[in-house]
Amino acid sequence: MSDFIRFAKTPEDIIRCRQAILDLRPHLSDVDLVVMVTEMFSEGFQLIFIEAEDSTAAAICGYRYLQNLFTGKHIYIDDLGTLPAHRGKGYGSMLLDFVFEEAKSRGFKVVTLDSGHQRHTAHRLYLNKGFQIQAHHFGKKIE
Repeated sequence: MSDFIRFAKTPEDIIRCRQAILDLRPHLSDVDLVVMVTEMFSEGFQLIFIEAEDSTAAAICGYRYLQNLFTGKHIYIDDLGTLPAHRGKGYGSMLLDFVFEEAKSRGFKVVTLDSGHQRHTAHRLYLNKGFQIQAHHFGKKIE
C-alpha cells in the first residue's frame, strides 16, 4: 500500500498535487499553492499523494497532528480528494489506511475530519471505513 503513497516535500511535489487540490478546493484557483502549502508545512501540515501515470497526483490527503480536550492526541484530515478520472480505484481508501497506520504508530486513538454536507460519495467511504458522525461543524466569517 505505502509503496504507492508519497509525501509532498518540495515545490515540485506541491505542483504535482495542484490539480487534485483545486478539484477539491476550487476557491484556491488564484492562490500560490506552493507558498501556501509550504507555510502550512511549517505548521505541521503533511501532504501525501498517489501519483498518476503522467506524474501528477491522482489523489491527495492533507493532515496534521493535533491535541484537544475532546479527543486528546489525534490526526485531523484537512483534505482528501481524488481527481474524477481516477475515482473508483481505491485511492481514497488507501490514503485513509495510510493515515490510520500513522495514527496507530504514534499511539493516537482517533482520526477526525470534517466533510461538506453535499459530498455523499465521500461520506459513504468514511462510513465504510468506520468513521462516525459525531458533531456539526460551525464556522463564522469575520469581516
